[in-house]
Formats: sequence, C-alpha cells, structure tokens
Amino acid sequence: MMNECIFCRIVKGNLPASVVHRDGFCMAFMDIQPVNTGHVLVIPTDHVAYVADLDEDVGAHLFRIAQRIAVALPRSFMQCEGVNMFLADGEAAGQEVFHLHLHVFPRYRGDRFGFVWNSSLPHIPARDELDTVAENIKKALT
Repeated sequence: MMNECIFCRIVKGNLPASVVHRDGFCMAFMDIQPVNTGHVLVIPTDHVAYVADLDEDVGAHLFRIAQRIAVALPRSFMQCEGVNMFLADGEAAGQEVFHLHLHVFPRYRGDRFGFVWNSSLPHIPARDELDTVAENIKKALT
C-alpha cells in the first residue's frame, strides 16, 4: 500500500510537488486542490496513516513546521487575514488520503470556505456529563 500512496510517491520524488519545506521528518508542499491560494500540506516523510500511529516527536515537529508556515502566509504577499490548520483522522472525519497530513491554509473575509455549525447538533451537556467524559479520556491517556 505504501508504494501506491500518493504522498509517499511525492516524498520519493516520483510525483511532482511544489515544496515549501523538507527535512528528515516532514515535507510541506502546495495542495493541488487548494481551499485558497497558499494552501500547504505538511506530512511526515515516513508513511503514517493515522494520528494513533504517529510518533509524538514527529507530530510535535509537524506542528512546529505548520506554525512557521502559518506565520509566513500573511508575509508572503497573498490574501491572508487568518489561517486554518486542519487534520482529518479517519474516514468519518473526512480523511481521503490515508497518509497523515495537516492542512495549513490562508483565510480571508468572503473566501466562501467555512465550517458550518448546525444548530440542531446535540444539546449542551451538563457539567457532570462533561466531567465523566473528561475522566474517561484522562484514563485513556495513561
């Protein structure tokens, strides 16, 4: 499967990419289906499909590079009033390419992209429910 992964092929140089950054742990390149001009993908250079499989140090490095890119976007002479960082982990979250990738893209008023909050989403939970869920997550961290 790794031989067929489009991002692995980009890392190996078998497919073209407009590279923003590359080091021993990650690669950042322009998305070919951008939300807005300046949309960058930051990926680990080793094939990793999901967050659960990502080495924590590599994950921290990906976010450091993504932060640097986010700071660079408004300085790069393109329309950029804000920045989104987005990572979809799993099919239910909208992941389509199963090589972990962090989207970093410029935003500006009227760009017609956005997340829609549906007012029919579940009710606001009570504090005791939030505390129970927090405790379950805390236990799962160990």
